[in-house]
Amino acid sequence: MSKTMKTEHIQTSGELERCPFPIPFGWYVIDYSESLEVGEIRNIQAFDQEWVIFRGGDGSVGVTDPFCPHLGAHLGLGGEVVGNNIRCPFHHWEYDSEGWCKNIPYAKRMPKVCQDQAVLRVLPTSERYGLIWAWYHPEREAPSFDLPEVPELEAEVYIPVRHGEWQIGTCLQEIGENSVDFPHLKFLHGAPEMPLGSAVADGHVFKFDIDAGSTTIVGECHGPGAQVVRHTAGDTTVLMFSTPLPQSTDMTLSRMHFTFRDAAEGTAGRTTAEHVYQHSIGAADGEESAGFEAVDMVIWNNKKYRPKPILCDGDGPIAKWRKYYRQFYSQDDA
Repeated sequence: MSKTMKTEHIQTSGELERCPFPIPFGWYVIDYSESLEVGEIRNIQAFDQEWVIFRGGDGSVGVTDPFCPHLGAHLGLGGEVVGNNIRCPFHHWEYDSEGWCKNIPYAKRMPKVCQDQAVLRVLPTSERYGLIWAWYHPEREAPSFDLPEVPELEAEVYIPVRHGEWQIGTCLQEIGENSVDFPHLKFLHGAPEMPLGSAVADGHVFKFDIDAGSTTIVGECHGPGAQVVRHTAGDTTVLMFSTPLPQSTDMTLSRMHFTFRDAAEGTAGRTTAEHVYQHSIGAADGEESAGFEAVDMVIWNNKKYRPKPILCDGDGPIAKWRKYYRQFYSQDDA
């Protein structure tokens, strides 16, 4: 009697989810410094909800929950900046950028809870590289690591930073996984040969190194919200600083910031740098390989996450990436 071979169950469409992850904690860019003027209030979408961002008279930035702790009015719709505080349009209660109630114009005595603690939820903020950063943690834990050091963004010998933004219909983990998916550079992007690479996780930092023939790619992920990547072709290196913002569990605002050492127009170094930059944003002419905008976004916007992928010996260290990333979920349901 022949034995029936046991087969492994492979999940099909109805069993798979597109983005089965919560919002990971970390530092995220929520705006450009130059776009938020003193006294300005704006509503933004991030971390699966709406927030209010404002800049006080001393230049400080606050990122707050939109609803007043008093009676729930929306601070970003009719609210004003008074000094360094945001003022509710309903009864003119004022809150500072740390969430403390600083003024109730008609109260004889501040409510005890307002004396004892901050009552408006706010996010810790920082400004660096011309960017406004906010620390997000679903359990409101304090920042556990620092912003990355990126000297090119503060060096006078580099060109002014070029910014780009793209809406991508997937979660951060899926986008970041491309960093270790070495074969896709050949089969999706059209690299002339199979890239070789390595990766290592060190606490909140994930480092990867890819040899793609004419170009080497060396990167560091500093948590989910900051990726420092240097593309080198010959003697020319182009910095790509990626700062994706999770607007919801399945929608990412991908921001990228590019710069390279300045050189005269027409020189070999400048020509190479411009080509690497154009290639990175999918705008290069006269080449067979394609940048991420041309090909990756089609994949990201339509794929489903496989928690148990079938991998072969030529795949990159995808399992290592996924293990690294799990630390940024407050509840490990990845």
